[in-house]
Order: sequence, then C-alpha cells, then structure tokens
Amino acid sequence: MTTVTRTRRRFRTLLFLGVGVAAAALALVAYGLHALRGTELASVDLRFEVRGTQAPPSNIVLVELDDKSLNDLGVRPPLRRSVHAELIDRLRRDGAKVIAYDFEFTGRSPQKFAEDDPKLIAAVDRAHNLILAATTTDRHGGTPVFGAIDLAQFGARAGFSLLPPDPGAILRRVQYQDGGVDSFSIAAAERFLGRSISPSALGGRTGRIDYMGPEETVRTVSFSDALSGKVSPSFFRGKIVVVGASAPALQDIHATPTTPTMPGPEVQANAIATALAGFPLKPVSWWWNGLLVLVCGLLPALVGMRARPLPTVAAALASAAAFVVGAQGLFTHGHIVVVVYPLGALVVSSVGCLGAHYVLEAFERQRTRDIFSRFVPEQVVNQVLTKTDSHLRLGGVRVTGTCMFTDLRDSTTFAESLPPEQVVDIVNRYLGELTEAILGHGGTLISYLGDGFMAIFGAPIEQEDHADRALAAAREILEERLPRFNAWFRESGYGEGFRMGIGINTGVFLAGNVGSERRLEYTAMGDTVNTASRLEGLTKGSGHSAFIAESTCDALVHQANDLVFAGEQEVRGREGKIKVWSLPAPQAERAVEPAAERAYGAAVAPA
Repeated sequence: MTTVTRTRRRFRTLLFLGVGVAAAALALVAYGLHALRGTELASVDLRFEVRGTQAPPSNIVLVELDDKSLNDLGVRPPLRRSVHAELIDRLRRDGAKVIAYDFEFTGRSPQKFAEDDPKLIAAVDRAHNLILAATTTDRHGGTPVFGAIDLAQFGARAGFSLLPPDPGAILRRVQYQDGGVDSFSIAAAERFLGRSISPSALGGRTGRIDYMGPEETVRTVSFSDALSGKVSPSFFRGKIVVVGASAPALQDIHATPTTPTMPGPEVQANAIATALAGFPLKPVSWWWNGLLVLVCGLLPALVGMRARPLPTVAAALASAAAFVVGAQGLFTHGHIVVVVYPLGALVVSSVGCLGAHYVLEAFERQRTRDIFSRFVPEQVVNQVLTKTDSHLRLGGVRVTGTCMFTDLRDSTTFAESLPPEQVVDIVNRYLGELTEAILGHGGTLISYLGDGFMAIFGAPIEQEDHADRALAAAREILEERLPRFNAWFRESGYGEGFRMGIGINTGVFLAGNVGSERRLEYTAMGDTVNTASRLEGLTKGSGHSAFIAESTCDALVHQANDLVFAGEQEVRGREGKIKVWSLPAPQAERAVEPAAERAYGAAVAPA
C-alpha cells in the first residue's frame, strides 16, 4: 500500500467520522435545547395511534352531560344545583365508590334558586365520597368551591382540574398538584385506593397520561339516563364515576394524543386510570437518549467509510426502520425514548456522508456535469446532482388577494366560421392585449382558459393594493385593450368585434405549485376563486361587462367613486346574495336593463 493510498484512506476515515460526530453533536445540542419539542411530542402521539385502542378500565365509568341530556331535561346550561344533587344521591344509592364531579361549584346560586345550594351540599355530605373540581386555588391549599368552606366535614375533597397544555393546546400530562391542591385525577385515585400517591410516581413534576384510545373508549352513559334511573346500579357499583360535560355547547372539548375532540370528563377518566396504574408511561433517562443520538449519528459514517452511497443510504434506512420499530416496542412496555433527535442525527449524518462521497468523487461528478452541460443550463445540472431525491413539490400558502376571470362573448360561433389557423392568430392577439394589461399592473397570469384567462393579484408577491391593481387592469382591458382589438378586428374585415365578461372577487385563497415532478403549475384555489369565476359567468345577459364583488370594493386602498351598483346576485355555492358593482361604460355601449338601473338607484338613494 503506497503512502498516497494510506493518506487517502486516513483522510476518508477522518472525513466520515467528522461527519458522524458533527451530526450527533448537532442533534445533542438540539436535544438539550428542546429545539424540536413539538415534533417530538407529536411522535409520541403517533405511537399512541400505532399502539391502538386499549381495553377500557373496569373500575371507571363516565356520566356525561351531552346534547341528549340537555334535550331530555329540557333545560339550558348551567343546570340548577338541585339537579346535580339528585344525580349525586342516585349515584350514592347505586353504590358508586368515588364520585369525581367535573363541574365547578363556586359562589352561590342566583337568589331565586338559593334553596338549591343547601340541597347540593347535603347530597355531597350524604355521599361522603365526592371529588369536586376546582380551577383556581389560593396558593395555600384552598379553593373557592362552595365559597371556600371546609369540604372535609362532608367527606369531600377538591381537586385541581386544569391540565397543563402542550404546544397546540394538546393535553398530554397531569401535574401532581397546583397551589397546594392535588390534581383532580390524583385526588380521585387516592380516594379509590385508600392511600396517597407519591409525587415520585409521576416520574417528574408532571406525569404523562396513558390514553386508552379516542373519545368514547371509556364506558359512558348520559346524564339524563343516570338521573332517571335508566342505568343499572351495577354499572356504577364499586367504581369511580366521573361526571362532566360533553355537549359541544359547554366548551369542554380538548385535543389529546389520540383525538382532537375528547370531552373533558373522559380526559380526566384517562388521567385517573393512569394514576391507578402507577403512571406506566415514563421517559427513559437522558443519558439513554443521548446514547441513542450518538449511535444514530455515527452509524452512517461507519458504513460510509467502506461502502458506496447506495449501501450507505440503505443501511441508514434500515437503521431508521429498526429504530422506529424498537421505539414503538419500548413504548408499548411503558418506556418513552426520543425519536426525532436520533432520527435527525441519522438523517444529517446520512446526508453528510453522501456529501462526503461526492467530495471524494469530485472528478466523476465534474465529468458528469460536463456531459449534462451540453444539453441543459449549468444551474439545472447542479440541481440534478444535489437534489436527485427531491420531488420538487412546492407547498401552498393562504393569501389574501384578488382573483379575476375573463371570457370572450360569442367566440364559439365566430371560431366555427374561420379556418383554425386564423382563429388561433386572432385569439392570440386578443390574449396578448389582455396579458399586457394584467402583467402591467403586477398581476399573475395563472392560466389561459380557451379565449379567457384566470389571473390573481397579491400572490406570489404580496401586494397591499391588490384590489386596486385588479380594478385598474379591468379598466385598461375594457377601456383601452378591448376597443383597440375590436378596431383591428373591424379593419381586418372579420366583423364588428367582441364583447367580454370579467368577474373580480377578493378574499383568502390558497396559492402554490401543484402537479408532478414532470410538470408543475402555479395555481390558486378556494371559495374566493370559485366566486370570481361565477361572477364572470353572471355578466352574460346582464348588460354589464364586469361584475366586481363588494369584497373587492371594500379592499380598495383608493376608493373608486365611479363604480356602478349592479344589484345583488345569487352565486351558486354561496349562502345569500352578493352585492356587485360594475365599471361605467360609454353611453353608446350601455345596455343596462331597467331593473339594473333601479337596483343602482336603490343602492345610492338616501336612507
């Protein structure tokens, strides 16, 4: 082995090791700073989904104040406290071991229902097993439940019912206590177990809730059915009964790892079940996670030292798959390992190793570039070489802008009377005039639609005066471009010329590139776009060349006082009518129906 060869091998080894160590170090720094916390939490949510729905707990049931109950009771929330008292008495008689009541009773009832308060307190005292929800504390272990009275004298206990939200307002965790008051779920579990739960059982300041599945996983009955005795006492006997609201109008619906719409009482039921099970889901130690990051960062480098790019990528993909499967297996057994940071290290290291391969093979790459440069521009060659696995799909964005549709009237009959070559030449001249107007006012021409087109203003470049630009383009088309085209048309002996229709609407729409790797097209879509198209169609037979939605008029930076009110139009797919305006036309070209004139007069008449 020559000295040059040994030097090259040493350089190759150091280069790949450097890539692996750098990737691992970058991921470790990100892990230490929690830079990808939201993504990591989402990966844990996905593990719940992969695990699937678990068997519901046998010792916890739900009583939910749902829409059915509100209809059965014939009342609007909040319910009178006497109704809650009746339900508590019913659950006590049916043998509920613990009643976890996820309704907050602070202050006093209205004066006309003042007799309800002692009834509810008496029912709580008779049950002697209530956990009552509190959302505030005095920071010293007190709550405002029943006016901050001592609940212990009634055998009851307050529990802090708010849960700490994670990014995206997703409820994943439960705290041990807040302001000296144990959490609602901890209090209910302790009452059921007959012993206290140590804070260390949570594995930290908060414990992760082990959700059993989406909403309706926990066995549930309606509030009204439980109140009227339609539910067998065996359903409640010896169990924790969680009572709360699930009707959407009561706004106690939350996002969780398993569903975006879980009622609050079922969230509490999952938290209680987790506490009873000893908080089985716990993250592994930080050093285990750090070791996983280091191994994932070094693995592509160790393979890349001796293998070509394809085997390196294959090894990385296989390692990623094995790691994900292993992480899911550990999750099933109650161990949460970080996934995003090790996979991030694996990806960065793999990409870096691919880069190292290409650095070491610079001559071959240069030769490939020379060959491709004979047929395509240099920048395209660079994209081919550096982004070979890119799908080139560009994501869309929601923008506020103005959309315009145009169409040439009576063009079909005309097209049938001339040879195709002449028709194409005439249409091209017409579209050329209109295109200059659109582009001249900063618009984006989305597509030609036969002898019309679709254009937008305000995207992809944001424009505060997008409505003004669209209106100015429409004016130029109707007052300059179309007359000039018609004059040429008449001089060429083709006929008298054409009329056209324009629809303009302003609002929010989605804009971006769509298509495949072989062909992309910038487009816009949404209700704003559909309405503009339909407004253009409504100009037919209306006597107006343009219909401008009121939303466009409202968005004008500089008001256009010469716009003509064209009445209210029914637009397919929209509820209610839309007020539309039009551009004034020379007297000789006006063909406004009397009804339209009256609509305009009514619109501007003094109130």
